[in-house]
Order: sequence, then structure tokens, then C-alpha cells
Amino acid sequence: MSMEPEATPSVPSAPAGSTAELMEQILYQVKRVVVGQDRFLERVMVAVLAGGHLLVEGVPGLAKTLTVKTLADAIRGQFKRIQFTPDLVPADLVGTRIYNQKTGDFSTSLGPVFANLLLADEINRAPAKVQSALLEVMQERQVTIAGETHRVPRPFLVMATQNPIETEGTYPLPEAQVDRFMMKVLVDYPTDEEEFVIVQRVIGPALEATPVATIDQLAALQAEARQVYVDPSLIQYAVRLVSATRTPDRHGLKDMRRFITYGASPRASINLTEGARALALLRGRSYALPEDMTDLVPDVLRHRVTLSYEGLSEGLTPDSLVERIMRAVPPPAKPLEHEKLVA
Repeated sequence: MSMEPEATPSVPSAPAGSTAELMEQILYQVKRVVVGQDRFLERVMVAVLAGGHLLVEGVPGLAKTLTVKTLADAIRGQFKRIQFTPDLVPADLVGTRIYNQKTGDFSTSLGPVFANLLLADEINRAPAKVQSALLEVMQERQVTIAGETHRVPRPFLVMATQNPIETEGTYPLPEAQVDRFMMKVLVDYPTDEEEFVIVQRVIGPALEATPVATIDQLAALQAEARQVYVDPSLIQYAVRLVSATRTPDRHGLKDMRRFITYGASPRASINLTEGARALALLRGRSYALPEDMTDLVPDVLRHRVTLSYEGLSEGLTPDSLVERIMRAVPPPAKPLEHEKLVA
């Protein structure tokens, strides 16, 4: 999770023009510092490539902050961290106007949201007005202060964390804000073997990631992710999955309607498609396969499915309902376009 006892491994050569080599070197640098958490790191990279935001839920001490900071170091990006507390005000996030008594003029002081990678730590500990201050910047990539618009740096990623074990003094996130997160990722404890390596690194010499890419190169990777081919049947599959969260009876799940109050919005279909593109690129392909999308379905849908009181009383979870939907809505079976071309 942090530092390594052995000698510093040799750093790879400067990034080549190859997309795969560049992403491999970025991941290599993060893994020099962070132990395990492969699935979480993969989701972070998918969010970065797809230009989406990430909501992370996990107990303290699982390297959530370290992962994002190390990634920022590897891509020479600007990293900011905000610790959300009940006394936080919106100006603490986005900035404010400051009056200069000497000149009699107002100047704008920009807040910590002006960064490439923003970590909103324990976002549910701040009241709704502070959480809502992130809405404009997450969706529009800009902040309005005193009628003046300021654009945040690009690329821009918000990673918000929640602590699932301490709910006293927390505020539920508004649905409008939750929907703006591309994925909600659940981070679990490391294995015994991983924890052994974590302890070794923490008690050993300090080790930091070496910058291997630039923000411009990362922007180029994002543009390349948008060029990944997605077959129309795969987009239809995403739409059917999302539609099943709203009207499960139309997809052979009549008994499930009473368990869901609200289903996912069209943002879910968009995020599934964009996420499949990014994951395909991360896996070294220029086309998306059904497994690229199915791997991301729980992460994209779990925070967008609102359970009814009946569903909560029966002990159901969004994940269990999403699993039932995935069983009822099969992925496309017809050949994708690239397979036709090969044939």
C-alpha cells in the first residue's frame, strides 16, 4: 500500500508512441507503490480514460487516497484532496471573491476543485449544499463564481470516497449527484499475502512513482478511447440492461418491480458504452467485446438503482437486483463487426 523495502526497481524507458506501452508504464508506476487492489485500479483507469467520475466505498486504510495520488504523480497531474466535514461551505470547494482593502477591488480565489485529480474524502460527511457545489463542476467541468465562469483543468476526475461503517453524522448523497458518478466501486480488504507485502513496504524505504506521462498524453489516450469501435448490438444491450431497472416487467422480471422505486437514467447507458470502450483500450483492443461491458455493469448500475421499502425490508441489495437483471438480459450473441471482417 505504500513503501517498499527492496531496492528501487529499474524504471522503464520513456513512454513510446504505443498506447499499450504508455498505459503499461502508468500502471507499472502505480503498482510500484500500491499493493493489490487490481480491480479498483482498473476501474480508476477506466474512469480516467472515459472522462468519468468515481464513487468509492470502503473502510479506512485500503489505499484509496494513495492510489489516486500515485496516479497523479505518474501522469504529472495536479492532485488535490478535500476532507469533507459538517462545517464545510461551498466556497471551500469552488472558491470565492475576496475584497482587497488597499485597492478597493475584488479578486477571485479559486478553490481546490481546480485540479486534474480531485479526491473528495468522505463526501457524505458534508451537508447537501456542499455536495451540490460539486454538481456543476462534475457535469460541466466549470465553476461559476459571482457570475464569472472558470473552467477546470483537463482532464478532470472526481473520486469521492464513502466510509460504510460510520454512518453517524453523515448526509445521504442527493440522487442528482450520485447519478453524475460514472461508477460506484466497492473496495474490499487485501488478502493475507497482499497485506504481508503492504507491511513490508510501509516499514521499508520510501518509494514514489516516477512520472512517465504528461497530461497532454493522457488527453490523447482519452481521445483514442472515444475511437474504440462499439457494435450497435452492444449499445442495445446497454440500453436493455438500463431499461430493465426501470420496467423489469417488460424483461420477464414481473416480481421485481415492487422492489425498485427508481431505476437508472440514460447516463447509465452512456457510461456503460464509454466504460466498455475504455476497458477495451486498457486491454489492448480497438473494439469492445461483450465482456468489457458485463464486467462494468454492477459498478455502473449499483448506485443508480433505488430500492423500495419492500425491497429494503426483504434484505435485498442493488447488487442482487442487478445480478438478476444480468441473468434475464443476455449479452448480444451475434458476431461483432470486427469478427465479420476477420471471417
